[in-house]
Order: sequence, then structure tokens, then C-alpha cells
Amino acid sequence: MKTMTIVRLLWTLLCLAGLPVQAQQAPAAAEPSARRAALPNASVFFRGPELYEAKLSPSGRMLAITTRRSGVRVGLFLIDLAQGSKPNRLAQFKDVDIWNIHWVNDERLLFSAVDYSRGSGSPEGAPGLFAIDTGNGEITELVQRETPIVSEGSIRRRVLDLNHQLLWAPESAADADGEQVLIAKLRDGGSGMSPFLSPLWLNIRTGRSQRGDLELPGGTRQLLTDSRGQPRLATTLDGRRQKLHWRGPQDKGWRVLAEGDLLDMPFTPRWVDDQGQLFVQSRDSSGLLVFGLYDFARNRPAEPLVRVEGFDFEGQVVAEQGRVLGIRVEHDAETTVWFEPALKAIQAAVDKRLPGKVNRLSCRRCDQPDAVVLVRSYSDQDPGRLWVYRPQAAEGQPAWLPLGTLMPGVDPARMAQREFQRIKARDGRDLPVWITRPAGLPAGQAAPAVVLVHGGPWVRHGRWQWDPMSQFLASRGYLVIEPEFRGSTGYGEAHFKAGWKQWGQAMQDDVADALLWARQQKLADDRACIAGASYGGYSALMGLARHGDLYRCGIAWVAVTDLKLLVEGSWWIRDDAGALARRYSIPEMIGDAKADAAMLAANSPVLLADRIKAPVLLAFGEADLRVPLAHGKRMREALTAAGNEPQWVVYPGEGHGFSLMQNRLDFARRVEQFLATHLAPR
Repeated sequence: MKTMTIVRLLWTLLCLAGLPVQAQQAPAAAEPSARRAALPNASVFFRGPELYEAKLSPSGRMLAITTRRSGVRVGLFLIDLAQGSKPNRLAQFKDVDIWNIHWVNDERLLFSAVDYSRGSGSPEGAPGLFAIDTGNGEITELVQRETPIVSEGSIRRRVLDLNHQLLWAPESAADADGEQVLIAKLRDGGSGMSPFLSPLWLNIRTGRSQRGDLELPGGTRQLLTDSRGQPRLATTLDGRRQKLHWRGPQDKGWRVLAEGDLLDMPFTPRWVDDQGQLFVQSRDSSGLLVFGLYDFARNRPAEPLVRVEGFDFEGQVVAEQGRVLGIRVEHDAETTVWFEPALKAIQAAVDKRLPGKVNRLSCRRCDQPDAVVLVRSYSDQDPGRLWVYRPQAAEGQPAWLPLGTLMPGVDPARMAQREFQRIKARDGRDLPVWITRPAGLPAGQAAPAVVLVHGGPWVRHGRWQWDPMSQFLASRGYLVIEPEFRGSTGYGEAHFKAGWKQWGQAMQDDVADALLWARQQKLADDRACIAGASYGGYSALMGLARHGDLYRCGIAWVAVTDLKLLVEGSWWIRDDAGALARRYSIPEMIGDAKADAAMLAANSPVLLADRIKAPVLLAFGEADLRVPLAHGKRMREALTAAGNEPQWVVYPGEGHGFSLMQNRLDFARRVEQFLATHLAPR
């Protein structure tokens, strides 16, 4: 991995000032291994994890995990760490999967239930909320699930109706005796709007709820609490005007901290500690997102605590008992800035034991002699492994306890390396690009390329971690090029806003420039295919229409093809864009249906089918509401009319992405065969 960043830490005179800090460098990638003759089966990449969640109990004595290893469904298992690493099944159902676990105390866990066997377009409904006793396995339904669970045992029902959701649950030893959680009743927020929140305290043992002192500003749609569940910051929205309301520990009422346009707020609240300090994300003079405290005396963000060169701040506070222990930061790879000397020492010991990895720590009694640390260790070639580490293990206890791998079928030695580069676009703009080279490819040898364009498009896609699609393509001998084209978030405001109203234009030039750069560097040869999902599928089709000389083929799944349909919607075609998006964000970021009609038409693939000469593979979900199937049907008809009939597949029950394993595998095999036909490696 090529590390391009430096984490700079800047201090204020507030109460975090003077704390020692250590930033771990992003790890170097392991040396590539020789490529073996047999290719890994597609199921290795797309069957999904076997181990889902893992959370230490408040005391650190137990570990809860969700896994499907002992059955078809994802179940909840408990490991008594004093007894080793053998998991004991606490709950597993025949018709649903356990999801989103929370410890309340060492005797009680919360979970919800979803159905992973459904296609992504099947309505899941409310997942409910359940409490389970870790001693006897007794289950209490607290919030109604839309479809009741079929259980072999009895489930006590003391339920709130299904329009309630969990807002907060205690997760530290300080709250280990409590059995109160914060629930929000969801009230209709209007067409296309998020719901209003009406909070309640809920006792998970008795099922009784009460409002208490929980009055919120009218129309609250988002809420931040401290570690005790006390509401501190409420967000309200009126049209495109957003307000941030604050009530600190010493305040009797709410006051407005800031207000502004939905797309241009002065800061974003991220976390609140128990002393009433508000941590926010804001933009510095260069347009990068930085992280720090809010200065209540001056009514603005204070000098930032963390700034990441070349990247927007992306990360989270690591805390225990409402006290900040460190800040987890994402640059090209993840790193953690620890404030506590004991945790710096633990991180150093873990990194020494597991070199060349990102080692993410979660701990209980973090700065005490009997600290228990859960380690998730991963890299670009390894989806991840879990360990329990005791820095000062008692006599007879192992210091390191292996728990298993997230995806046991993946052999890291056979996976490809992932590298981050910054290049120049044709207009001189910095263009971040992720490169995945086939394992075992001799140095200096170019490979056929797949330009993989991310969806969104207003997201950051690239991470230094294992990615199933890029690894699958690299395993078949292709160089994978993933540009963070303008419009992508994560690289500063200028890069983000440079993509507004640039679908098919400068955004598309960035995609082409990434391929041209790879060819200049002798990484890619003269064979390339362009591929992507959602916006990425749109870009794949526009790449064939605008830069047809660069690509031999294109693969577009769940792809936007008709910008007029995207921007305006249709009475006859159901989608989930919502009135708020179509009224405010879509006209500004993509284009106005009337004022920009000519621009939208000029950059709609469905109207440019006669320019697309290369073979095309189209795949859609029959139940997709984000990009309705009409986009695919219209594109198929237009290509066929132009004499270029595409390969075509529609997956029943699937929405905006393919969640069923048989569909993921079917699509992967179609992609493999399509590329082998049109782009076979020499």
C-alpha cells in the first residue's frame, strides 16, 4: 500500500489540551505471493461473512457474537472468556436472522431480527427489539416485529408497537446495573421526510415505558445523547432549513446553536461527552472536513483536534463511560489516535504481534490492569480475524485467544494488493485512484483492465481493506482501476462540488483519465472494460458512449440510464427518491428538470444508444425502487433498436443490489464469462 497522508493533531485550550497523542501509521501491505494455478471459486468472494458482530460485555467477562456457522440462520452465541473460546448458542431461529446486538449489562442483551433469505427488494418491515437473559436464554419482545418470529421456545411479549426504534443503550460498566434504554416513537414526517422522534424510557425487564424529562424541540428528526442516554443535541428540519438545538447538563431548556441550508450547514454534530462537550465536524479554510470541539463561548467550532492531510475527516470517538480514550480516523487506511498511555502501549503490542494489518481495538476496563481487548485485524488481502487480548493475563490465562475469521474461505496469500494513488486529471485537478493488481503479476507487466466505477455518486468508496468485487476481478487476471472522480466525498469540498451537474461530463472525463494514466504507467494494456452499479452503471454506459475508443465492453447493473426519469420521476413508475430530494438536492446536484433539460438529455445513455458499439451486459433487480427496472428496460430497447442487443438479466425479488447468494454468484459468473469473451488476459 502506498501511504500518502500525515495525520496532524492540533490542540485547543479546552479540557482535551495537553493529552499525549500517538498516531499509528497505515500498515504496509504484505508482499505478493505467487499465483496458484487454480482460481478461487466465485463463492469465496460473494457468499458473505460467517461471523457478523462481536461485542464484549460491560465487564469484559463475556463476548457476544452473531454467526451462521452452526446453522442456516445467523444466531446469537455467548463465549465465557474465562472458559476459553468455545461459543454457546444463546438464540437461533428457523425463520429470521439475529442482527444489531447491544449489551445492556452482563445479564441482558438486546437484538433485532431480519431475514437475510429475502431479496433486497422484498419489504423487510420493522425488525423489532428483543431482550434476552444471558443466564437462562429467556426472550422478551419489547418492540413489535412486523412479522412475528416462529420460535421453538416461548417469547414473552411486553411490546410497544412497531413504529418504535432503539435510540440508545448503555454499553459501559458505569451503566451495568441499569436496565433502562431510550426508545423513539416515530411519527410521520411528511412526504419524503424522515420521521419525527418522540422519545421514551423503556425498562427492558418489566416492559414499562415512561416519558420522564424528555421534551424535545418540535419536529426533531435526529438526536444525539451522552453516554447516559440524556438527549443533548436535536436536529429539526423545515423545508431545506435545518436547525441544531442544544441542551447541556446545566441547561433547563433548548437553545439554537446553528441553522442553515440543508446542503450547507456550518458544522455537523458527531458526539457528546458526559461533561457537555460537543464534538463536531466542520470545514477548514482549505475546504477539508476537520474534527474538534464546539466553542460555546464563541458560538462556533474551535480549532480542530484532528486534521488529515488530503482527506476529509472520517472517523469516530472511542470512549468508555463517557470519557474520550481516542479518535479512530480513516485516511487511506484506518488508524487510531490514542490519548491514554496505556492504550498506546496496547496498540503498539498488538501491531507488533500482527504486523502489516489494521488492528482495530475495542476494550473494556481499558486503562485498568485487567483490561480485556477485542482485536479485529484486517488488511487489503484479509477480510479480518478476531482475537481477544489480555495485556496482563492472569496466571493460567492465555494472553491471546483466537476467535476465528470473518470469511474462512478467503486465503489472504492468494489475494491481490490494493494501492492508493493521486494523479492529475486533464484539467489539473487532483484525482484519487485505487489500484488492485492481480496477485503474482510480474513487475512491469501490463494487464487488461476493468475500470470499476463506484455508485452514489456522492460517497467515498475506496478503503484499504478487502473488497469482494475488486478481489474477484483481480483473481481473474484483471487490473482493477477505481477512480474517486469529482463529486466523490472524502477529499474536500472543492472535489465534491466540482461534480455537481457534471454527470457524463467532467465526472466522466475523470474516469477516462484514470485509465489513461494506468496505461501511461504501463500498468494497463490496451484492453479495458468499464463496469459499475447504480451511478457506476450509468458511468459505464456513458463511458461507452463518450469514450468508446477506450473500452472493449461495458457492464452496468442497477444502472441509471434516463436522467429525465431520475430527476422528474413518473406517475407510472414507483421510486424512493422522495419529494425532499426532488425539490432541493437533485436540481442543485444533478440538474433541474426544466432549466437543465438540454444538458440532461445530452447525458442520458438511453438517448445515446446509437453511439454505443461495444458489447454490453445489463443486470437489474425486478423490485428496485432506487433505480426502477424501467431504466433497464428502456436501455435494453434502445440498444436493441441501435443494433447492439445487450446481454440481459433481471433478478426477481432483488432491489438496488443483489442480496441473495445464488443471485450474487450467478451475476459473478456472468461477469466472468463476459470478460473472458471480450477481454481475456493474454
